[in-house]
Amino acid sequence: MKQIVQNIKQNLKLIIIVLGIGVFIGWLFFHQGSSSSVNVNEQELTGHDHESEDATTWTCSMHPQIKMDKPGQCPICAMDLIPLETNSSDEEGVDPNEIQMSESAMKIAEIQTMIVKKDYSNKEVYLLGKIKPDERNIAELTARFGGRIEKLFTNFTGQNVVLGEKLATIYSPELVTAQKELLEAVAYKESNPSFYLAIRNKLKLWDLSDAQINGIETKGETQNYFDVLSPISGTITKRHVALGDYVKEGNALFEVIDLKKVWVMFEAYESDLPWLSKGDVVEFTIQSFPGKTYTGKVTFIDPFLDAKTRTANVRVEVNNPNLELKPEMFTNGIVKPKLNANQKDLLIPKTAVLWTGKRAVVYVKMPERKHNSFLYREITLGPEAGEFYIVKEGLSEGEEIAVNGVFKIDAASQLEGKPSMMNPQGGAGSTPHDMSKMDIGSENQTDHSKMDMSQKTEQPSNEMKANLEHAMFKVSGNCEMCKSTIEKATGTLDGVNVANWNVETKQMHVSFNKDKVSLDKIHKTIAAAGYDTEKVKGDNNAYSKLPECCQYTRE
Repeated sequence: MKQIVQNIKQNLKLIIIVLGIGVFIGWLFFHQGSSSSVNVNEQELTGHDHESEDATTWTCSMHPQIKMDKPGQCPICAMDLIPLETNSSDEEGVDPNEIQMSESAMKIAEIQTMIVKKDYSNKEVYLLGKIKPDERNIAELTARFGGRIEKLFTNFTGQNVVLGEKLATIYSPELVTAQKELLEAVAYKESNPSFYLAIRNKLKLWDLSDAQINGIETKGETQNYFDVLSPISGTITKRHVALGDYVKEGNALFEVIDLKKVWVMFEAYESDLPWLSKGDVVEFTIQSFPGKTYTGKVTFIDPFLDAKTRTANVRVEVNNPNLELKPEMFTNGIVKPKLNANQKDLLIPKTAVLWTGKRAVVYVKMPERKHNSFLYREITLGPEAGEFYIVKEGLSEGEEIAVNGVFKIDAASQLEGKPSMMNPQGGAGSTPHDMSKMDIGSENQTDHSKMDMSQKTEQPSNEMKANLEHAMFKVSGNCEMCKSTIEKATGTLDGVNVANWNVETKQMHVSFNKDKVSLDKIHKTIAAAGYDTEKVKGDNNAYSKLPECCQYTRE
């Protein structure tokens, strides 16, 4: 032990020297490290100060009018804010009215696009109609002279008769007198032929045949009874007299209709008329003969529209040799025409179009942009082609347009004061408190404005979260009164933001919060008011209570 202590004492100076050298080297190392770290921190700070000169602006992908100087949540929908993309309007050739959307906003709004192209336009036109008699084959028998019905050979309506068959026998004192005049005129046949022919023509005008008149001359005596003969072969559809009735000249006796050829009278809406023309083949079915399909060609289209139903009659002529097609039977027809059989048309989906009643609007995606950019454009539409519209003016083949989420693009454009469906000239949007012009959280606002806004938007509830959907579908109706009823019924639903029905196109535009109300509920609410939609048939009791001008033709 003494030896160990003695060795430590001998080496103590050496140990102190080594420790001193170590401390000096350590001081040099850590001093340089701290200096470099200070330099790094200064550089980071300098960099931060440089970035602060270009502070990032944060916005909401669904509410672009919201602008804040730091990240957080949207005060309207509580979505996380995103950095505001650099405005590409500074690029050369960019229209300042373009509405830009980030990739995240495109996904949230479910925006889809397509390239516009030309194709053959075709459409299946569905028609409802009834079997009607051919008006050219209707014969109405009237009394040519007064008398009494002595005999009836047709005892019931619906009896089939042939040309020249006896229908009834009439006793007429006037006819007896006319026969006597004929017998007297026969004596002057050679000396005064004009007098003879005048008496003979008088009997012809009373519907006596040459054979009957010749019989009177041959027998040389008058006949008290004369037969009423059927002028055509057909079916007795009306019998106006009974045995023993007295009739006057001009009274109706019988109606006879030839039903071996009938008309199928379809009703076509005015929006379908551009697709129909003479010669089109119509396939139709009848409820009485399920599984059997009939065909015929369009022979006539009514030049007038019914003022109440807004439809025109479309006639198809059909042979009916077995009389199986009976008047007033309901029919369902379908026509598959091509508007321009030898020419392709520019077609766009109906979902791409926003209607204002006067204007048709689409949003065109601008090419060669750093960011997704859409531009408002008004177009001129042609006829409907199934799920598509034919474009007459405003678009060119190869352009890209939004086909889904168009309503959301339009809403964003309106909020930013750019041209939109309801404000084609652009300018300040019609948002509450003019939020499109307000920079929430910006240094330019007064403390009072910040306080007021924070009180309204602080801690938003889940009920305030917007989740708007846009739907477009057909609703049957006739007039402006229908428009008021349909829109009022839809507007009573909690969650419906916009409800607009077009009288001419029958298209219903609805903007709604799908978290509060479903599209199925909207259809049922409209149907409960008495109006047919694409999915739900209108309530029969409600329909019967509609004003006469609103009672549209039902399918």
